[in-house]
Amino acid sequence: MNISLVQGLPALRAGSPAAARTALVLHGGGGPRTVAPLVGHLAATMHAFAPTHPGWEGTTRPDSIASVPQLAAAYLARLREHGERDVVLFGSSIGGWVALEMAVQAAADDRCAGVIGAVVVIDGVGAAVDGEPVADFFALDARGLAEAAWHHPERGYLDPARLTDEQRAIQQANGRTIAAVAGRSMSDPTLLGRLDTVDVPALVVWGESDRIVTPAYGRAVARAIPGARFVEVPEAGHLPHLEAPDATWAAMEPFLAKL
Repeated sequence: MNISLVQGLPALRAGSPAAARTALVLHGGGGPRTVAPLVGHLAATMHAFAPTHPGWEGTTRPDSIASVPQLAAAYLARLREHGERDVVLFGSSIGGWVALEMAVQAAADDRCAGVIGAVVVIDGVGAAVDGEPVADFFALDARGLAEAAWHHPERGYLDPARLTDEQRAIQQANGRTIAAVAGRSMSDPTLLGRLDTVDVPALVVWGESDRIVTPAYGRAVARAIPGARFVEVPEAGHLPHLEAPDATWAAMEPFLAKL
C-alpha cells in the first residue's frame, strides 16, 4: 500500500504486508526520522508505514493541505481508497494531533466505519488546555528546544553551526510548513471539546519531562477521550520513543496486546 498524499512522497515501511494489522505512524515537526525507531519496533507484529507529510523534508505541499484537519481528512481518504480496516494510528507531537483529528473525523463519517481500530498518541500537541499552553516552538533556539523537549537536553541538542546548507534549508522549510499547517500556536481551540466523539480504544503516552506540552496537558487530553488510558514514561521528554525506547515500548505493549 502507498499512502503518500502526493505521488512520489517517501514513506518509511517495515513489517510484513501479511501482518494482521496496519500501523500508520504519523511524525511530528522533526520529520520522519523521529519516528523511525517506532516503525522498526512495530514491524515485529504489524505492517508499519510512516509517510512524510507533504511539505516536510523538501517535499511538495498541495494547496489543499493547509491545516491539520485537511491533512487528517486526506489520510483518511487514502486509507478508504486502499480498503484498509482496523488501522492502528500512532502519532508523535503534531502527528498525535493528526491522529486524534482522524479519529474524530472517522467517528462522524459512516464511510470510515471500521477503518480506524485504535489510536496511540505520544506527547501530542493540538489541544488548547487551560493553564497548560503549548510551548512557543517558534521562539526557541536550538538550545532552548533541546531543554524543552528532552529529559537529557545534551542528547537532543543539534548545533546549528554543524548543519550543512542543505540541512539548514530543510529545517527552515519544515518550520514554515509547521506554521502553515499547524499554526504558530500549534493548537486548535475546538479539538479538546470534540475528543468525546472518539469511539476506538486510545492510549496517551507522555514523557514525564516534556516541557513542550506537559504531562498535565497530556492527562487533560486523555480525560477528554472516552476510556482512554494515560501512561507516563520516566526520564523522557517530548520524544520518549527516542529518549527512553524500552520504557516507551513497555508503556504501549499492554494496550496493544488487548487490541
